Amino acid sequence: MRLMQFQIDDMIKTALAEDINYIDVTTDYLVDEDKVNTAQYVAKAEGVLCGIEIALRVFTLLDPTATFEVLIHDGEEVKKGDIIARMTAHTRALLKGERTALNILQHMSGIATATNKCVKLVEGTRASVADTRKTLPGLRIFQKYAVTVGGGKNHRYNLSDGVLLKDNHIDAAGSVTNAIKMAKAYAPFVRKIEIETETLDQVKEALDAGADIIMLDNMDNDLSLIHISEPTR
Repeated sequence: MRLMQFQIDDMIKTALAEDINYIDVTTDYLVDEDKVNTAQYVAKAEGVLCGIEIALRVFTLLDPTATFEVLIHDGEEVKKGDIIARMTAHTRALLKGERTALNILQHMSGIATATNKCVKLVEGTRASVADTRKTLPGLRIFQKYAVTVGGGKNHRYNLSDGVLLKDNHIDAAGSVTNAIKMAKAYAPFVRKIEIETETLDQVKEALDAGADIIMLDNMDNDLSLIHISEPTR
């Protein structure tokens, strides 16, 4: 997954505006505007790093003269005590941006680390780990990017991304078959039809109706032992 720079900048500016408003009454009164310092990120725990370039962009937006040395990149593992990056900038910019940058880096690295643990659990199988739309409002692009950095895959990015018939859609349509039939009639031909199922009967009905993807929702693991024959088309 690739992030667009304008999206990154918009999200950072929103976060900075939320945190600074119009002035940092501590930093702006205590620190000389010409003072320059070097700071560094140090890992406090092991995990998978994610969001370092985004975090550093916070300081660039506050101080265009800022320079960086990145020692560990997105997707690489870090251990406690590792130096991740060094940044040199005006001290005011470092102090104003440190919490916003840390919030982004820690949140995204946490997601990447948790995802990576799940990915390792299914190593050697044909299974893959995918995300959902259950993201925090406004942070979806960062959170879904972090999933991919951790080795996972993105499911739908948003409601325009693909057809997913959930239980409420099925109830509204009257049945699994009707829901799939209606989706095929109106959805663009480039969109696959995915449907949530809760029972084996629904799975069989979805297969017969021609669903492209079938999601097994909250089913017991024992159901995976039951063979479902290929439907007659």
